[in-house]
Amino acid sequence: MTRIVAWVLAVVLWIGCAGASAQDWPNKPVRFVVPFPPGGTVDLIGRLVSPHLSTALGQQVIVDNRPGASGSLGAGVAAKAPPDGYTFLLVFDTHGVNPSLIPGLPFDTMKDLDPLMLIATGAMVLTAHKDQPYKSVADVVAAAKAKPEAPNFGSIGNGSLGHLSMMLLQDQGGFKVTHVPYRGGGPLTTDVTAGQVQMGIATVAQFAQHIRGGTLRPLGVTSAERDARFPDIPTMAEQGFQSFAAYAWWGLLATAGTPAPIQQRLHAEFAKVLARPDVGERLAGQGMDIKASSPAEFRSFLAGEIERWGKVVRAHKIQPD
Repeated sequence: MTRIVAWVLAVVLWIGCAGASAQDWPNKPVRFVVPFPPGGTVDLIGRLVSPHLSTALGQQVIVDNRPGASGSLGAGVAAKAPPDGYTFLLVFDTHGVNPSLIPGLPFDTMKDLDPLMLIATGAMVLTAHKDQPYKSVADVVAAAKAKPEAPNFGSIGNGSLGHLSMMLLQDQGGFKVTHVPYRGGGPLTTDVTAGQVQMGIATVAQFAQHIRGGTLRPLGVTSAERDARFPDIPTMAEQGFQSFAAYAWWGLLATAGTPAPIQQRLHAEFAKVLARPDVGERLAGQGMDIKASSPAEFRSFLAGEIERWGKVVRAHKIQPD
């Protein structure tokens, strides 16, 4: 009986301490781990929201860039951090591919990190250099069926959603093209706009100025509906790939075990920042459609992405760069 009483007292004390720590939070700077170099879209989100969150929370919000291994190195930093509400993680869609793409991750994507919010999604677009003969996806399919693997396309790397989306399109359409992986959007854009690679697939924002300038010819978007920024570009579904839809996405996570009141407050404050017109317009200019989902919605979405893209990675034996 004495042990039971002691155990109950310990639990009550723990709950009281957890409540107090959540009530006092934050009393020091809060860190947002960005698992990519400065200058990318994930870094942009961190640096765009951090000043507003600093004001709302009364403590400095710091962006901590930890690039490497498709975002998994930074994710590992956040997964192993103390669950005290002072470390959070911003991710790109590679977060949902890494569990199947990178063997031996030192953390469990679904157990060691708590999904907080699907921040935004964005359409990807398949483009061709203006000097290429392709005017539509049908032209690409015809060329690939006439000479399998002769047409080529670039993406931001092996296992990127652009790469995996093209693999799904090939499976569905019964054609083969050659993949040329690049280490990021900058090198990809340089080569596709110079005609060094025939086609490129990336977010709409990545190629937007070159589409408007006429250097790149858009062939199709991967979203279920046409992108509002480029309403003349047909979807893949409209071009014969029934029900096809794939999106780039951005998310916010916490170290697993972070007290629920802290997670709830950060979610609420983050959503308020995303609702600001100046923030929304800036992110929309980057091809992002803001979602600001609930934690439960993001958890379900992330589990679906891991399952969907894991099947593609395993079926095609895709290896990381």
